[in-house]
Amino acid sequence: MAEGMTLEEQAEVAKTFLAGLLDEYGFEASLETRFIDAETVEIAANGEGLGLLVGPKGSTLAALQDVTRTVVQRRCPSRTDRILVDVAGYRERRAAALRKFAEQIAGEVIESGTERALEPMSPADRKVVHDAINEIDGVVTRSEGEDLTRHVVIAAAG
Repeated sequence: MAEGMTLEEQAEVAKTFLAGLLDEYGFEASLETRFIDAETVEIAANGEGLGLLVGPKGSTLAALQDVTRTVVQRRCPSRTDRILVDVAGYRERRAAALRKFAEQIAGEVIESGTERALEPMSPADRKVVHDAINEIDGVVTRSEGEDLTRHVVIAAAG
């Protein structure tokens, strides 16, 4: 936990910032705070017509999350905990779609014995794929590449 500012206080700073931003741009949304673990909080905005805040492949959402973290860090410069932002349940839907996709590719890898490299993904998306594949017997994963080209490879277990 960050020194001088509790996770709850950091969440309140993030929530206040997001409420102001949504209001400034004319979005109507409810904000919910979810404490995921002792060092992680998610502020979720829910409402109609929020797709603009998600953007293509979640790119606008990622930027919104970065700006929100920066605002919290300015209030607590010593160290901040993990601040996540979600809009309209995007993260949950994205994770479900990635799990389904990973399971499908795992089935193809098991059937063919040929490993498959997936498209480059964000660290959060790669984690979803690794976690999904870890639950399937007969396949393993590894990450390859650097920075923007980092991707998951699904291979038959050896």
